[in-house]
Amino acid sequence: MTEPSPDPRDHRFEVRVTADTHFGWLRTRLSLERTLMSWMRTATALIGFGFAIVQYLDRLGQSPGAKSALFPDAPRYLGLALIGAGVLGLVISLVQYRWMDRYLSSGSYTPIAGLKESGMQSAALLVTLLLICIGVFAFFAVLLRLG
Repeated sequence: MTEPSPDPRDHRFEVRVTADTHFGWLRTRLSLERTLMSWMRTATALIGFGFAIVQYLDRLGQSPGAKSALFPDAPRYLGLALIGAGVLGLVISLVQYRWMDRYLSSGSYTPIAGLKESGMQSAALLVTLLLICIGVFAFFAVLLRLG
């Protein structure tokens, strides 16, 4: 009877705790933060543009002398799509961030990271959650607006 082969994922590479590996871990962790902040910037623009399009084109249609639009609800749907895309992007980036953060803080990376039990806290994570709440509020404000 043969022994089962070891899982190749267990020892893909040798992990040595040195200053080089610790600083490499920090660079990777900060890269993860920058990626989340890029998603935040993009989602904020999508949510803001979506809300602004709805407001601007609604006011434009109400101005004196304006012709009636061929599709009067099109700006609302476009705005909802942009706001929804921004919120969805934030949720996806948050899931990706949490998965990668857990990966970088567990297993053979634990000694390299040098983290305490509380882990590494991120202000970007809190701002992402706040932006998700703002985006959901904007989505329902546009969706439920009577007019």
